Amino acid sequence: MKEKRRKLGIQDYPQVAIDFSPRIPKLQRVKDKSKINVRYCLIAPFTYVHIYWDSKEFEVVYEIEEPRLDEKEEMSMRQIISAMKNMIDFDEVVKKNRDSLFEYIDKRFKMLAIELGMDLSYASYKKIYYYLCRDFIGFNETEPLLRDYFVEDIECNGINSPVYIVHRVFRNLKTNLVFRENSILESFVEKLAQRCGKYISYARPILDGSLPDGSRVNATYTKDITSRGPTFTIRKFTKKPWTPPQLIGFNTLSPEMLAYLWMLIEYKMNVLIIGGTASGKTTLLNAIAFFIPPESRVVSIEDTRELNLPRENWLPSVSRSATGVGNMGEIDLHELLKSSFRQNPDYVIVGEVRGKEAYVLFQGMASGHSSISTIHADSVETVIKRLETPPIELSPSLMNVLDSVCIMTHAIVQKRETRKLREIVEIVNVTQDGIAMTNTPFKWNSMEDQFYFKKESKLFDKISKRYGLTREELISEFQRRTKLLYKLYQMKKFEFEEVQEIVNEYYKRPEEILKRFGIQ
Repeated sequence: MKEKRRKLGIQDYPQVAIDFSPRIPKLQRVKDKSKINVRYCLIAPFTYVHIYWDSKEFEVVYEIEEPRLDEKEEMSMRQIISAMKNMIDFDEVVKKNRDSLFEYIDKRFKMLAIELGMDLSYASYKKIYYYLCRDFIGFNETEPLLRDYFVEDIECNGINSPVYIVHRVFRNLKTNLVFRENSILESFVEKLAQRCGKYISYARPILDGSLPDGSRVNATYTKDITSRGPTFTIRKFTKKPWTPPQLIGFNTLSPEMLAYLWMLIEYKMNVLIIGGTASGKTTLLNAIAFFIPPESRVVSIEDTRELNLPRENWLPSVSRSATGVGNMGEIDLHELLKSSFRQNPDYVIVGEVRGKEAYVLFQGMASGHSSISTIHADSVETVIKRLETPPIELSPSLMNVLDSVCIMTHAIVQKRETRKLREIVEIVNVTQDGIAMTNTPFKWNSMEDQFYFKKESKLFDKISKRYGLTREELISEFQRRTKLLYKLYQMKKFEFEEVQEIVNEYYKRPEEILKRFGIQ
């Protein structure tokens, strides 16, 4: 054994440095797709992505570039992976921090290579080490996609079908990643379930969960459910939510809209955010949560964890699917919501309303608990129909406790896909026939890509009566907050903690904050 060590020298190889979080590049939008040709690092120094116009496919493609292994390296890697699977304690791996994991894999790789008598150059050793780290620490072939800051969604439709991604800059792109074997894809879906802390099998072939970094996962397991075999969709979320000034920078909404929503949140109006899939509902919900007064207690209820609120007095709750024999142990949104009202919340946030929990939510609104939630709908009329009909079946009179509806939408502006807060609608009254009388103080004009607002606000009248404030006082405060939010955008005050600190300080010492930013 000693002679082998001297001959190979593998034990003397320095540990390979891998950076799974390299610097985020600055990407420019390109009007002419045929001119797109960018390359940037995903996992340094091994993995890059090349995004370019493919003249044969006549589309922009997303090509992952990883180290290539020759036949000898491929065989050595398979041997090492097989041996390592039998000796690694995966529970122990999950507990370790990243640096100790790299060291852990490095030591075992060297030990196994020596035991198996492998003659590997340092160049070969580095490449194999990269794949070991990628597969044992990360998420196998999809790890580069998960490491790309610009990737929002990862979509696999089954075997022998390219994985697609949604890119922040270049939108829908086909990748060069294809799962060729059903068993490999099954194994990967099992890994997703394990990392979500859930279980997937032929008996329970659908997975809904969240990865440790907050990304949302939906997956299927069998051909009975999806004919191409196992599938998965991963929706990535930023570790820190977009701040209100950032949304102004994206032109998702106007400073006036944000200032108005700030007023509604402070004075405990009930807000419902509606829109289609991936229209930005949760992003807006997270952003306006910055405006909840710092001393207030917040309870949130979700199916899968998506919210990330910048506050200490926050109790996040997540539903749990049934486990064990007889499907016992299920805790759904309805149960969590009922429980939440016994936890003395000032604000209740429900990630998404779908069923019977809506009745409890609206009862809570009626009893004075300020609530913010999202629901899938595209207009006030359709949301009322959803709330009135099964499985929700709310009475029209109960819907009168809802104060405002924010309508998020996908939009194509100058041939670019974007998200917009299309309208903010005030609910004045819902008749017994389910017809809503509304007022729309804010609206986005799609033709001009401009936001418009009118001074007439029924909710300002409501706040004025409830809190004994004059309308002039409310309008002046609205204008000050509009100027402050626009100033934060101009000064590029985008950091999560900094924005929250400024908002909190404004509640305590508004004059000082206005003076600091030069606002009259």
